[in-house]
Amino acid sequence: MQEKPTIAISIGDINGIGIEIALKAHEKIKKFCKPLYFINDNMLKKASKLLNIEIPKDFETEYIPGDFEIKPGKVDKDSGKFSFESFKTATIMTKNGICEALVTLPIHKKAWEKAGIKYKGHTDFLRDFFKKDAIMMLGCEELFVALFTEHIPLKDVPKNIKTKKLKNFLLNFYLSLITRNSSLKIPVLALNPHAGDNGVLGNEEKKIKKAIKKANKNIKRDVFIGPIVPDIAFIPKMREKYKIYVAMYHDQGLIPLKALYFEESINISLNLPIIRTSVDHGTAFDIAYKKDREINLKSYINAVKYAVNMVKE
Repeated sequence: MQEKPTIAISIGDINGIGIEIALKAHEKIKKFCKPLYFINDNMLKKASKLLNIEIPKDFETEYIPGDFEIKPGKVDKDSGKFSFESFKTATIMTKNGICEALVTLPIHKKAWEKAGIKYKGHTDFLRDFFKKDAIMMLGCEELFVALFTEHIPLKDVPKNIKTKKLKNFLLNFYLSLITRNSSLKIPVLALNPHAGDNGVLGNEEKKIKKAIKKANKNIKRDVFIGPIVPDIAFIPKMREKYKIYVAMYHDQGLIPLKALYFEESINISLNLPIIRTSVDHGTAFDIAYKKDREINLKSYINAVKYAVNMVKE
């Protein structure tokens, strides 16, 4: 019988729902992996008491320094620093092969900022730490969307669309996919309405088209198609044909994805030397530590399962 892989779980912002998800999903995920939680026992006991959830006896932890008051639903520099240290240590231990993959629970970007952390989020840190162009892909079995640009103002997106940069993104994305079957086709979305209408509504599509052509030439077959008119890209007939898309900016890809598959979706970092997946939702401060409501565990369990499957590939 194959041994279960050890999965590093960074606990996220302890003022949010991450620790509750970890405690409630433990019995399910331990069936297919060995989770190692990056939190110290003192903070774990504080969270457990507030949540009125018993800590499982086999809830194995890796010490992260920190001792402070948990403030449910509050943006706080102490929780921001703690979540960063949890994530950073989990990343290092995964890099060093102690853990076989990393799964992250949600952090709060403002809490990181308050703690003096220079990164806007997980992916920014991973890019800097590994000196690699990490690619953010989100979704589930029914639909995945990769984001060419991510957490930047919408006004900055057009100036970031450059042929060489997009070509390299497409090649790295293709090489990072678990499956590269010979029939794989990936639509690349246009930036402008009507794909620019031959330049009437914008010229960015010319750069996108060149990038697609050059990437396909490098791959030696037509994997990427487009640029596709964004407003018809996710209609049912298109989704019958395509399961993986490339979006030019954050909301272009995530609005249709979350409208269709919000509860199941996960976040995957590609083009890195480690396996990293995450939930596709935030800290949910509005419901953190509150009673008489359900916390959905699907995204987290799917993220762990996907990481385990990547380990086995």
